[in-house]
Amino acid sequence: MELLSGAEMVVRFLRDEGVKYIYGYPGGAVLHIYDALFKEKSIEHILVRHEQAATHMADGYARATGKAGVVLVTSGPGATNAITGIATAFMDSIPMVVISGQVPSNMVGTDAFQETDMIGISRPIVKHSFMIKHPSEIPDVMKKAFHLAESGRPGPVVIDIPKDMTNPAEKFEYVYPKKAKLRSYSPAVRGHSGQIRKAAELLLAAKRPIIYAGGGVVMGNASAQLTELAKMLNLPVTNTLMGLGCYPGSDRQFVGMLGMHGSYTANLAMHHSDVILAVGARFDDRVINGAAKFCPNAKIIHIDIDPASISKTIKADIPIVGPVDSVLTEMVAIVKEIGQVPNAETVASWWKQIDEWRGNRGLFPYDKGDGSIIKPQAAIEMLCEVTKGEAYVASDVGQHQMFACQYYRFNKPNRWLNSGGLGTMGFGLPAAMGVKLNFPDADVACVTGEGSIQMNIQELSTCLQYDLPVKIINLNNGALGMVRQWQDMVYNSRYSHSYMESLPDFVKLAEAYGHVGMRITDLKDLKPKMEEAFAMKDRLVFLDIAVDTSEHVYPMQIKDGAMRDMWLSKTERT
Repeated sequence: MELLSGAEMVVRFLRDEGVKYIYGYPGGAVLHIYDALFKEKSIEHILVRHEQAATHMADGYARATGKAGVVLVTSGPGATNAITGIATAFMDSIPMVVISGQVPSNMVGTDAFQETDMIGISRPIVKHSFMIKHPSEIPDVMKKAFHLAESGRPGPVVIDIPKDMTNPAEKFEYVYPKKAKLRSYSPAVRGHSGQIRKAAELLLAAKRPIIYAGGGVVMGNASAQLTELAKMLNLPVTNTLMGLGCYPGSDRQFVGMLGMHGSYTANLAMHHSDVILAVGARFDDRVINGAAKFCPNAKIIHIDIDPASISKTIKADIPIVGPVDSVLTEMVAIVKEIGQVPNAETVASWWKQIDEWRGNRGLFPYDKGDGSIIKPQAAIEMLCEVTKGEAYVASDVGQHQMFACQYYRFNKPNRWLNSGGLGTMGFGLPAAMGVKLNFPDADVACVTGEGSIQMNIQELSTCLQYDLPVKIINLNNGALGMVRQWQDMVYNSRYSHSYMESLPDFVKLAEAYGHVGMRITDLKDLKPKMEEAFAMKDRLVFLDIAVDTSEHVYPMQIKDGAMRDMWLSKTERT
């Protein structure tokens, strides 16, 4: 029998659970845990410069690996600084375990120094939360937390630990629990076979079918099954913002991202489809535009691990609750068993229409200009070319995010990391850091803007301390680009507080943090400078790229319209 303090139990459990990294920031309420961590050499702790960055690092790690990221913060402001990152993970269904310190249990509720009700504050943005009431329950609670975070529809879990629960003078029996015991939690492990058969038969009979795949395919490790089904039935595939990479972006059957800034082809194909196979997607408002006009002639098959997501926004004709990997595996087997193939003439007619929409322009055509100024789209295309489409790309939020998802071709899952649901500026750099730490030999880029990068720019210091040579692609247009675009389109170009009239010299700033900075203002320098940056394998390089200040992101859906209703340029609409 081994006797450990509560603090030692926390650290020992993390080791026994196979945790490699903890992202955190110490403070009074967690110092017993930090002291125990000092003696544990198998876990690497990353000292961030702000707790929000700790959650985004854990989030980036989780998106790239599928495993729960682990965060350790102190009570009060340490815990509240983590809230934005917890909400980001919750909105995108990302597994995370956040351990927050709390004031001693006999002081809870007294407004003690650095006390906040972390359980209450985080309740709407976590999958579940726990407060430790006795040190002996720490191993079981932590096992439950990891199981909840990683199973079913993933999400963040908070464990709030009062300081007296980690007292090093009090020892209790420690046994690593091999299984989590949860009476009322049993996510589906397979879909309903009858429903899956109905879905397969409906797909085989469809005249204009399409696959609409989301982030659940990525987090559910179902890319191979989705690709096999699409190839077998010769189906067009569109991805949500979160689903990019779950189907090869350079494949002929990929018709682009759909939704608010989705491709003309994808949005039209969705609108005119007669059967939609929605897999691991939740019919988000940024996808469907106006719910009343959404795909009026389509029958909808909806596969999701979370029953609450099905028919929440758009009614499903064939709902299937279950893990997307097992459901798609069974669907492929049923299609093979039926032995029927879609009608060749019908398939050819549908693809002829899709190819007409796609035309010779590609998925996202844009005016390349006369070359006197760098277009943001060109910068992303160059990034894709220089990295051969193999990089992990984290983005912040805004125009640069949309350009990144439109013009970088993601052929593998888990390579695209962005805050889709919450839209969190400041996400990109720490998320890229979380990926680079775990995949040190991979190319990792953070696509950002001069507004977003300043939200967590202090993490350049963390990058130097832990040797995280990510490449920062700053599309600098001197403004909050997406805000300015809306002000152009909706507010008669009244630019209310969207221009940043005072910006740092990002090259000098990068150098001040010990990194390499490059400023690019001429299109002819874009490729050589970017190649030079990625050739520096052991240095963080900040590429500050001056881009067209007037460029908009297109297509852009027209509010409350159907999926086919889009602006295609500043003067052209469908």
